[in-house]
Amino acid sequence: MNILITGGAGFIGSAFVRMLAHERSDWKLVVYDKLTYAGNLANLKEVEGKYEFIKGDIADREKIHNVLREHEIDQIVNFAAETHVDRSIMSGLEFIETDVLGTYNLLAEAREKGIQKYLQVSTDEVYGSIAEGKWTEESPLLPNSPYAASKTGGDLQVRASFQTYGQPVIITRASNNYGPYHYPEKVIPLFITNLLENKKVPLYGDGMNMRDWLYVDDHCRGILAVLEKGNIGEIYNIGSEEELTNLDLTNIILKELGFGSEMIEPVKDRAGHDRRYALDSTKMQKLGWAPQVSFAEGIKTTIAWFKANEAWWKPLKDGTYQEYYRQQYQERK
Repeated sequence: MNILITGGAGFIGSAFVRMLAHERSDWKLVVYDKLTYAGNLANLKEVEGKYEFIKGDIADREKIHNVLREHEIDQIVNFAAETHVDRSIMSGLEFIETDVLGTYNLLAEAREKGIQKYLQVSTDEVYGSIAEGKWTEESPLLPNSPYAASKTGGDLQVRASFQTYGQPVIITRASNNYGPYHYPEKVIPLFITNLLENKKVPLYGDGMNMRDWLYVDDHCRGILAVLEKGNIGEIYNIGSEEELTNLDLTNIILKELGFGSEMIEPVKDRAGHDRRYALDSTKMQKLGWAPQVSFAEGIKTTIAWFKANEAWWKPLKDGTYQEYYRQQYQERK
């Protein structure tokens, strides 16, 4: 098996590569990544020598064309995406270029090459917000942020490729991920690293927005299960069914690091902030998958990793990154 993992140097993609390097050692792993601010080859240091790396943009169709042939790719798992909601609100063009056009390019080239299977890694945010109950794979797509809209556009390209051409494609949609190597613009690593620097944590609005938290390795196990056992043309929701409000999440992190509520800095709510996400993962359970890491265990592991790896995250929070967020928070107070 020769597999192309696009976005394989990012948070979730690199976790998938590390897992495959250990559990599918007979596969040829080709990592394709643009290495934007969120892509980092240090995420793959522990499996160095067990994958081939190509720097590239999925919006570059010619390069994708060449890679698929030069490396005799059989299957593609697409993690490549612009993913941060705040950044999409500030400027959404890069999200469209990567999440929609890039997905189209991958699909078109995969179809021309006769790729055996294409798996699109997506998000629960395409469904919008749900007050009660849980989304199934048949729920309508009602994205509320430019990021979610761009991911929805990519998903619809995948669906159209199946419906129109019979292309062998699958979509997975996961809930919020967390774990080691998580870029520190997202809430959990941002809060952990802020507290490790004795800085306050910025909590949006009333803190009652609710999310379903999935440990990244559980997500990757789910993707592999779908890749190997999922049905072509179908969608699979991957959720942990461990819901927390943002305030509860904040308090858990504060307690684990020995702080109290005095370290919370309330900030104006994000525009278009979805109130609640919740996924029905029944189809995944039928594939024999279930999350193995509880949030109580996973958050301890994640905090311990960030404590032990300041050399990884500290440079990411210096300079332009820190200034970007300082301005964001000041504007929203």
